[in-house]
Amino acid sequence: MAARGLGKKYTGMNWCAPATRLSIYVRDALGCVYCRAGIESGARLTLDHLVPVSHGGKNSPDNLCTACLTCNSSRGNRDWKVFAKAVAQYLDYDVTASAIIAYIQETVQRPLDRKAARDMIARRGNFSSALQAVKEEAQQ
Repeated sequence: MAARGLGKKYTGMNWCAPATRLSIYVRDALGCVYCRAGIESGARLTLDHLVPVSHGGKNSPDNLCTACLTCNSSRGNRDWKVFAKAVAQYLDYDVTASAIIAYIQETVQRPLDRKAARDMIARRGNFSSALQAVKEEAQQ
């Protein structure tokens, strides 16, 4: 898959363009859409395909959401709505599965600001430095 406007192919662990990844993390408020663990608390963020690639899911932003490594690994190929129900049962705070599902459905419809993400990566020199800057900004 060629990243839009970059003319590069992203494969393996780098299947998503850095600006797209960063803009999805920002769109999703730097936290897991399932358990809400945030980057500020040390959560390791990943991208989760709502419809897994193995089930025909695409790499489009409306099929991608931010998940902590724990939730993404735990979910596997389960339907994301079924997984949301499981997450609601083990969270320490009171949240319903329907609230998690509604949050995800609303979140993935928000527009991405890839230009801002590209600019930040260019200013900071790389994706990791840009993500650290966003994290610091969020903590203030």
